[in-house]
Amino acid sequence: MELFFELEVMYIVIGIFILSVTAFVTTRDFVPRVAFKRGILGVVLLFSIMIGAHYFTTTARMSGVKEIFNEGGTIICENKMHRTVSQSVLISKELEWRLEGHLFVSDNYERDFHTSRCVEYIAETPKVKI
Repeated sequence: MELFFELEVMYIVIGIFILSVTAFVTTRDFVPRVAFKRGILGVVLLFSIMIGAHYFTTTARMSGVKEIFNEGGTIICENKMHRTVSQSVLISKELEWRLEGHLFVSDNYERDFHTSRCVEYIAETPKVKI
């Protein structure tokens, strides 16, 4: 449950805000009485489905990334700390990274990376036209 809130807290906050706006708008005098029930039910249902789908796809990607890393593969993670041309960081055991819970940690790098922000690195070979 802790992982769920860690990954989805911002989406839950956005959902609560939109739920509040829906409640405010649907309780106005010019809106039909049934609009409150339908609006709240619709928003709760929509956000429940969206947050649930996001959680399950994210945790599936996280377990895939962990498996690839543990097998010796290379992972690529987004680096939002440095806004440069190369915003991504390659992570592998060969580059002295280790996995601690849900974080990739290295003594040679100033920050950690959460597994939810990483994907498998697929090196593409350039195609030469002859």
